Amino acid sequence: MEKAVKTGESFGLLNFGTLYVVGTPIGNLGDMTFRAVETLKQVDLIAAEDTRHTGKLLHHFAIATPQISYHAHNWRKRLPELIAHLQTGHSLALVSDAGMPGISDPGFELVEACAEAAIPMVPIPSATAAVTALCISGLPPQPFAFEGFLPTKGRDRRAVLQHLATEPRTLVLYEAPHRLLDTLGDLQLAMGGDRRVAIARELTKQYEEVWRGTLADAIAHFQAQPPRGEFTLVIAGAPVAEPAPLSEDDLITQLHDLMAAGLSRSQASRQLAHTTGRSRRDLYQLALSLTDATGEADSQTEPQAFSNSPD
Repeated sequence: MEKAVKTGESFGLLNFGTLYVVGTPIGNLGDMTFRAVETLKQVDLIAAEDTRHTGKLLHHFAIATPQISYHAHNWRKRLPELIAHLQTGHSLALVSDAGMPGISDPGFELVEACAEAAIPMVPIPSATAAVTALCISGLPPQPFAFEGFLPTKGRDRRAVLQHLATEPRTLVLYEAPHRLLDTLGDLQLAMGGDRRVAIARELTKQYEEVWRGTLADAIAHFQAQPPRGEFTLVIAGAPVAEPAPLSEDDLITQLHDLMAAGLSRSQASRQLAHTTGRSRRDLYQLALSLTDATGEADSQTEPQAFSNSPD
């Protein structure tokens, strides 16, 4: 079997090691990939969000590689140390407690620093709760916008909710159980109680559950059944308002403007049909009622323009 871990030599960087961004299961250990196990066994060091949590994962798969902590509270101190480790030719795996590092977890700053220092990086993908929930939500999976955790309070939270209320894409949020009802209430105030939502709990774990309904119904449901576990919310995008249909006067005005710009009646009718979806034949009949560029009515101009053309 080819060795899973490569040095920077593969990238033309003889002195640099490689950063492996390794995804781990979001719950079920059966989702751990063979490639992830092999990589974690062969790297020189593992940077983990919680070494105790990752230690259980490593023990399960008989991985003896040493760990170093790298989390939201110490990344500024750790970052130079990890970059130096890579620049001296040693390999490093970055893992979070669950899923892909950097997705609502520590990791972005290290990846950014490696990119700036031209240190090679290799992703080892795994499941993420956002995409997993999206795929079983019953709501349109694309386009979607991932927001992670909302700001917890204050002006920033209100501003984000106000923006999201008009977002037409399907939205994906993360939330902790003790904040779920508050967040559902704030979403209802911003978006209305009839907005559809799918709420996934404990994905891939023993008590996995997906609840579907409206925001108003979700509040009632979780008031009756206190939230437990980690939650992923998938929220329907804001409905897109259909533009008001153009009146005959509006169409005549647009035809007049196009003809004044130098287009013939046929060309103006064709262009307006393309932008409005209206019948070219009907638009041409309206164009015949307009005066030409000299100010003279000419109902005989281009009389055969649409005689053999479909609408």
